[in-house]
Amino acid sequence: MKLFSRILRRPDGRSRKWAVAAVAVAAVAVPASVGVMSTVSAAPRAAAEPPQGPLGDAFYTPPAPLPDGVAGDVIWWRPMADRSNAKQYLVLYRSTSATGQPIAVSGRVVVPKAAWKGTGPRPVVSVAAGTRGIGDGCAPSKYLDYEAPFVDPMLNKGWALALSDYEGLGTPGVHTYVVGQSEGHAVIDAVRAATRLPAAGLAAGGPVAFSGYSQGGGGAAWAGELAPTYAPDLKVVGITAGGTPADLIAVSKLLDGGVGFGFLLLASLGFNAAYPELDLPRYLNAKGQELFATKQDVCVDQVFGYVFQRISDYTTSNPLNDPAWQSRLNENKLGARAPKAPIFLFHGQFDEIIPLEQAQTLRKQYCAAGVKVNWGTYIGEHVTTMAFASGDVVNYLTDRFAGKAAKSNC
Repeated sequence: MKLFSRILRRPDGRSRKWAVAAVAVAAVAVPASVGVMSTVSAAPRAAAEPPQGPLGDAFYTPPAPLPDGVAGDVIWWRPMADRSNAKQYLVLYRSTSATGQPIAVSGRVVVPKAAWKGTGPRPVVSVAAGTRGIGDGCAPSKYLDYEAPFVDPMLNKGWALALSDYEGLGTPGVHTYVVGQSEGHAVIDAVRAATRLPAAGLAAGGPVAFSGYSQGGGGAAWAGELAPTYAPDLKVVGITAGGTPADLIAVSKLLDGGVGFGFLLLASLGFNAAYPELDLPRYLNAKGQELFATKQDVCVDQVFGYVFQRISDYTTSNPLNDPAWQSRLNENKLGARAPKAPIFLFHGQFDEIIPLEQAQTLRKQYCAAGVKVNWGTYIGEHVTTMAFASGDVVNYLTDRFAGKAAKSNC
């Protein structure tokens, strides 16, 4: 497992050693909003040449007000350094917040250099990133990501990739970490942006898939649930979602006092960013107030400094007991609407971050709604399951892009 112990470079040049646990792309507890089922119209249209954006961090600060347009439009872009086998483009694109407001989101488009040899347009996989943290310096578009060994096989298949930074990760504001609707919109609109960027050479109307693990599993599943109403223009042929935080209340209970408590802290900050009227600070004691004031730019390598701590260590009263918080949590419970595309759901049998039982419940809900679900479990905990399942993810998407009928083991 040398992958999980390699040294990565932070944007500030300092090295960061990622322990196996730090790869735990966890998608945690306290998120967001199903309340606004946005039906933003963003039908396919001819892509005008968008302008190139400024260099450096200025790229991530959107113009104010946002230029006219619809969800998925590219605001501006820049070429990035090539990978050995692919061209890369940095994009800033329009999307929709958890409360239905137009926002700017950054991301990356990756297109194989080799010509597409299949029939029809080149497929696009919108890869929902796993946990990086909530600070702008943690944005997936800003540094080499640990999922490279899992997305490289997709590029080798000839598929283009759209990788969203999500709301507030890179762009101004606190990242709305594990806020389902925000993530789902961003993952969907990354595909639209990819096909509306002339430099990328991708055609609209081709087959699309959503794929992610942990926080990314939530993002991919949310994209699948939202796509039928939010993006009927997309031809979604498949979804893969692993280690998925489907029921955020159940996830919160496991994390409180557990090894992944730091993810719960990140989620509380992300939830507060999405819904400031919930006013997280009013629940916090002095220790919590200090954390709130100083930890809104942390990356995932700091999460494991909080193992086995509890909500009560930071609060005067538990916000999870407040009906307003419970309402938002329940609004973000996956399974309330069925994706139209078939889905590969998978989970580790010994996952210590995201409970297996709540993912099994999601499987049952999708099956009852008539979704073609391929369910798989792996003998592993949170991190290793991501590695164990990677080949099956690529094989599943290969069959979907080939037009093969999806099997179900409901």
